Amino acid sequence: MIETLLPEGVCASEAFGPDGAAVLYPEEAALVAAATEGRREEFTTVRGCARRAMAALGLPPAPVLPGRRNVPGWPAGVVGSMTHCAGYRAAVLARDADLVAVGIDAEPDLPLPKGVLESIALPQELAWARTPVAGVCRDRLLFSAKEAVYKTWYPWVGTELDFEDAALSFRVDDDGGADGSRRGTFRARVLRPGTAPDGRPVTGFGGHWLAHRGLVVTAIAVPARRAADSAPYDAAGGVGHPGR
Repeated sequence: MIETLLPEGVCASEAFGPDGAAVLYPEEAALVAAATEGRREEFTTVRGCARRAMAALGLPPAPVLPGRRNVPGWPAGVVGSMTHCAGYRAAVLARDADLVAVGIDAEPDLPLPKGVLESIALPQELAWARTPVAGVCRDRLLFSAKEAVYKTWYPWVGTELDFEDAALSFRVDDDGGADGSRRGTFRARVLRPGTAPDGRPVTGFGGHWLAHRGLVVTAIAVPARRAADSAPYDAAGGVGHPGR
C-alpha cells in the first residue's frame, strides 16, 4: 500500500498485524523491556519492516535505534522513515543519492478526538477539514500529512517545526478506486523556512496520500538535486512522481 505513494528507488515494507518472525537486537530490546506487550509488538514489527527494506536495498540487517526526538538511526548513506498505528506498521528506505529526505505516516481513517483538529489546523485549513467527503476523514488526513511533513523536515533540516508552521492544501482524485480507496496529493508550504545541509532553502514539500483498508497513509519523498541546481526545495518537489 505505502509503496504506491513513493517513487522508484524507494524500498518499502509494511505489515497489517504482528510479525512473529521479527527479532530485536539486544540494544533494541532494552528500549522496550519495561513496555506493554502492545508497545513491544509494534516496536518489534516495525523494525522487522525496516530490516526487510534494508534487505531490498541491498543492505545487511542492522539495529534501528532512536536518536534525538526519536528520529530513527539509519545506516550511512540511507534516508528512511517508519510509522505505526492500530493495524498497520511500515518502513521505507532509500539511498541518499536518490532522495535527501522521506517521511511517512499512517493513521486510522477515523475522526480526530474532540479538540485535536483545532490544535493542529490553521484557520484556512479548518473549513476544508470540516467539510465531509466520501471515502476519507479529512481531519485525520490533515493530521497525518502534517506528521509526514515533520518526519521529513526534522531529520533533514534539524530544527523544530510545529503543526502551525506548515500550511497544507490537498487535491482529491475525482474517482475512487474500484476497491473503495481514495487518493490524491498535497502541498505543504513551510511558514518558517529552514536550510538544507547543502545550503539551499527549504520552503515546502509535496506529497501523496491514500485512504484504504480503514487507514489514511501519507508520504513525502524529496529527490536529490544536482550540485549545479541552486533552486530551493519547495512544495512542488515530490508531487509529480508516478506511483508504482
